Amino acid sequence: MTGTHEVIILGAGSMGMAAGAFLARQGVKVLLIDAFDPPHANGSHHGDTRMIRHAYGEGSKYVPLVLRAQELWGELERETGKRLFEKTGVLGLGASDSQFLEEEIRSAREFSLPLEILQADEMVKRWPGIRVPESFIGAFEPASGLLYSEECVRAYREQAVAHGAKLLMNTRAQAIEYHADGVTVRTERGDYHADKLIVTAGAWTGSLLSDLSIPLQPIRKTVVWYEADESLYGAGRFPSYFIDLPEERFYGFPSMQGAGLKIGSHDAGTPVDPDRVNRTFGALDSDEGSLAAVSQRFFPGVKGQLKNGQVCMITWTPDHDFIIDRHPLHEHVLIISACSAHGFKFASAIGEMAMHLTLAGKTDFDIAPFSLGRFLPKK
Repeated sequence: MTGTHEVIILGAGSMGMAAGAFLARQGVKVLLIDAFDPPHANGSHHGDTRMIRHAYGEGSKYVPLVLRAQELWGELERETGKRLFEKTGVLGLGASDSQFLEEEIRSAREFSLPLEILQADEMVKRWPGIRVPESFIGAFEPASGLLYSEECVRAYREQAVAHGAKLLMNTRAQAIEYHADGVTVRTERGDYHADKLIVTAGAWTGSLLSDLSIPLQPIRKTVVWYEADESLYGAGRFPSYFIDLPEERFYGFPSMQGAGLKIGSHDAGTPVDPDRVNRTFGALDSDEGSLAAVSQRFFPGVKGQLKNGQVCMITWTPDHDFIIDRHPLHEHVLIISACSAHGFKFASAIGEMAMHLTLAGKTDFDIAPFSLGRFLPKK
């Protein structure tokens, strides 16, 4: 595979694999390079499930992108015959003055999205497995749900290969050399050349682009599954959910095929070097953290018996928004990074966007809020 490709993609996880599939469909000669063999457990896409919400508490700027993503996940399901999306609905819980819920409600109104506002007694009546403080409200989005994250990556991988993309897996990129008319990616298996480069390297983006000093912070995070009464918390009986508390936001999923009620913290985690992270759940005293207490507070039918726990990594930007931009010195290099623990749902749309930006130099979406320049020194 040495020689010249039209596009190299560094990092073949959710965003990179989707971009590779979209480019390969256009007949582009694509090489995807990854230090592991996606889907895998070393990045940000494993753990079976990821949430997809349409009304968006992180800001209405994300809504057009997630609506397109939902369309594309549906197309991928039909094209591959794989079950990728489960319409569980998503229930958001929080105090009546929760800023996150307020923004979710605003975005639903702005884009005419279905969103039910529920009082505590209404939620308990609909989902008997939940306990809700009287001062809380619920925002239920019936059209949202979950994505089978590893299956999604696998589906895009199959499409990329079927359309001629080349995969160089279990190969670590060591350096990038920039040329006026292309790039050279130096790896432990040799050098690879391309006209254009897309960097979607997750927690390793900062080290690969060390010349830019982007303030990216990889975080070691954990998620758990608790033994749960399937009649209360099983798929089809209980929604995907998030709980916005003043000190921390939690999220989770119904028990899928008896796996247990899943719960994680959006905010908790430990800063790490991605090459030295301990991937063993339970290695840190904080691995279960407040998850057991929160599950017992809100889900009385969950007795706290741990069925499974996993470690993953995410990467934060200081403002928790994405980076989708070109390298400030090299127009033929596109950077997509730091999807800040809420990015997986967008992978299909961002993959398509990466294709458009790479081939046409533009996209129909407003990506100004995701500019790299907001983190670089002003000239």
